[in-house]
Amino acid sequence: MRASDADRDRFADLLREALAEGRLDPEEHAERIDAVYRAKTLAELEPLVRDLPGSAAGGVPGQAERAHGAAPASRTSPASETLVAVFGGAVRKGRWRVRARTLAVAVFGGVEIDLSEAIFEQQEVVIHTAVLFGAVDIKVPENVSVRSAGTGIFGGFDVATREDPDPRAPVVVVGGFALFGGVDAEPEPGKRLKNLRP
Repeated sequence: MRASDADRDRFADLLREALAEGRLDPEEHAERIDAVYRAKTLAELEPLVRDLPGSAAGGVPGQAERAHGAAPASRTSPASETLVAVFGGAVRKGRWRVRARTLAVAVFGGVEIDLSEAIFEQQEVVIHTAVLFGAVDIKVPENVSVRSAGTGIFGGFDVATREDPDPRAPVVVVGGFALFGGVDAEPEPGKRLKNLRP
């Protein structure tokens, strides 16, 4: 059976969870994500998650729903997003809706996340980083609270933490690790959110 975009997204979510839980290292995660988005059929997708929790009990992601004729979960507002840069770059900037969780993986590459013009739909946003010989650069508006929950291992984890006095200000939590690489998060001068949530 041919794989849909929704199928590929479900498999990518399972791989993202496996990376966050430490079941996959960043390099293996990047290889599998690349294979997920190149896959044309479900038969090509299934081996990529066969050794991970969540694929054995009910088959592959979404298989139980298809077997019982249920509609797949809505994709109108995914809770998470993954940015992967392997020997290259990935950029997210401009006017875009920030997900509750963003995973940024940089392996011999760079990820740029610019939140200065983004739309925040939730109070707290978590950006989890996994860096190996690479870099993740994060820009935030000046009136956003920023917290650090990560570490640098033979690398730098430079997050300009601050608490905005306005209780309505969104909170950006930057976590994860940088191994022989760097994570940098700082405010973008002159950029401020205009419409804070009530």
